[in-house]
Amino acid sequence: MRTGYAWAVKGLSMEKWLCLSAMGISGLLLVLFILDLAVGIPFGGHWKVVKILGVVSCGLILYMGWDAFKDWR
Repeated sequence: MRTGYAWAVKGLSMEKWLCLSAMGISGLLLVLFILDLAVGIPFGGHWKVVKILGVVSCGLILYMGWDAFKDWR
């Protein structure tokens, strides 16, 4: 029986799935934060500092996910 990381998996590896899912979730949250800053929907329009920090952090996660995904190609 093999142990460790020597197993071959068909399709995308777990690292790629984690990278793609992090990019997808951060992209969705980025759209929601920007929409809330512009219109006030879905979070209610309060606490602009938190929304700006949310936009910055989602943008950073999206960039880091894209950069890591480029390394996997």
